[in-house]
Amino acid sequence: MDIIVCVKWVPDTSEADLAIAGGAKDIKKDDLDHDINDWDRFAVEEAVQIKEKVGGKVTVVSVAPEDAEEMLRESLARGADEAFHLWDDAFEGSDGYAVATILAKFIKDRPFDLILTGTLADDDCSGQVGGMLAAMLGVPNAVLVSSIEFLDRKVKFKKELEGGLYEAVEMDLPAQLSVATGLNEPRFVSIRAVRKVASAEIPVIDCGELGLDESQVGPQGSKIQVEEVAMPPEGEGAEIIGGGAEEAAGRLAEILKEKGGIG
Repeated sequence: MDIIVCVKWVPDTSEADLAIAGGAKDIKKDDLDHDINDWDRFAVEEAVQIKEKVGGKVTVVSVAPEDAEEMLRESLARGADEAFHLWDDAFEGSDGYAVATILAKFIKDRPFDLILTGTLADDDCSGQVGGMLAAMLGVPNAVLVSSIEFLDRKVKFKKELEGGLYEAVEMDLPAQLSVATGLNEPRFVSIRAVRKVASAEIPVIDCGELGLDESQVGPQGSKIQVEEVAMPPEGEGAEIIGGGAEEAAGRLAEILKEKGGIG
């Protein structure tokens, strides 16, 4: 079983004071910590678990700046067999379509049975790359996959639907699946495992080596252009309703009427 996992390097904004970068096209990221996209961590773990059950090879690949090597090395420590780092200054500013183009070019001539990604990315939550990558490679795709098993040359899985429902699906291989969080329990990475892969070679592949023209990547090759990024406007703040239960209920009813919540 040849499995390719596409991972994204994202800024950690959970506890950061965000600011808009010059030009208002993005947030300032220079002082932010970066890590593997949380959804993709589950994809790496699932790939390694599949390899442990049925055999095969796990390849991890990312379109990310130079500093992302640590993320790829961590993926090797988690059990991946090889990692590839796709980067060129021309890739800067690529949207989901351009990133999918880069990944498709890398994967196209490689053997694969299954491609795994996370369903969403923590930074933009666009959920675009998996589906577009599958379309470019001509393989079937599914999102929010919550369990995976194999039968002959088919993959059987469950995908999440709304309202707490799940759908059971059977799909021919090769295929691309975008996984949900909670699919598994990502393993702890030991110091021993990290040291073991410290000197592993992680090839960096640029635009020319992929056979791509610069017009196909970055802002030129993107379908979406960001016009402006802005912080949400500050509201007036919360109103604390005091008094007894009847008085508070009456005041709450007045507020809801004022806001159009009730007639």
